[in-house]
Amino acid sequence: MNDNKFALPIHWNDHEDIAMSLYEKFGDDFDESKIYRIRFTDLLEWVLALPNFAGTREQSTEGHLEQIQSAWVYEWRDNQ
Repeated sequence: MNDNKFALPIHWNDHEDIAMSLYEKFGDDFDESKIYRIRFTDLLEWVLALPNFAGTREQSTEGHLEQIQSAWVYEWRDNQ
C-alpha cells in the first residue's frame, strides 16, 4: 500500500490486501513459480514489514501464509 497515514490497518485475514501490497513492493521480481517457492519464514517477515500491517507474528498461521501466496499469484496473473 502507499504511505497514506489514513489507510486502514491490514490484518492476517486480509489476504488480498496483503497480496496487493506484496505485488506493489516486489512487482515482477517474483513470477508464479517463484511465489510458490518462497519459504514461509521469508513470507512472514515480508508481511510483518508491510506498511499498515497490524497483525502479529503470533497470530500468523500456515493457512494464512498459504492464502497470501495464492492471492499473490492471482495478483501477479492479473497484472500480466
